[in-house]
Amino acid sequence: MNEQDHQASTTVKSPIKNKIGSVFIPVKDIERAREWYCKLLGLTPDCEIMNGHLCPLPMEGAGVILDTMPMWGGKEPGGAPSIQTPTFMFLTTDLQASYSFAKDNQVTLVTDIQFDHWFVIKDPDNNLLMICKE
Repeated sequence: MNEQDHQASTTVKSPIKNKIGSVFIPVKDIERAREWYCKLLGLTPDCEIMNGHLCPLPMEGAGVILDTMPMWGGKEPGGAPSIQTPTFMFLTTDLQASYSFAKDNQVTLVTDIQFDHWFVIKDPDNNLLMICKE
């Protein structure tokens, strides 16, 4: 049996697609978060807030949903825990312009541009987000 035949015979069928639908970002103040993310992404800040705690942002590709996470710690003092390791990246075709935009708009910069490929910022809820060259 060659390598290709072996891989085909070990593939497991699953009803779960290998496709990301949306990424949830825990936030404490849904309206403030909507304003901040819309400014960062160049969107109009009129995205609907659903059920008082969800705000899907209009995105290309996988979605981003801001969420106060009432079921996952949002009702606890201090709210749901923030993302302390970047778990996804926002893409850019102009890394330097993106870095300058973040800096000019008082976005908290966690790193400088690394390897001419990416940098990390922090949102108002202390979530770490990566900006990466496409």
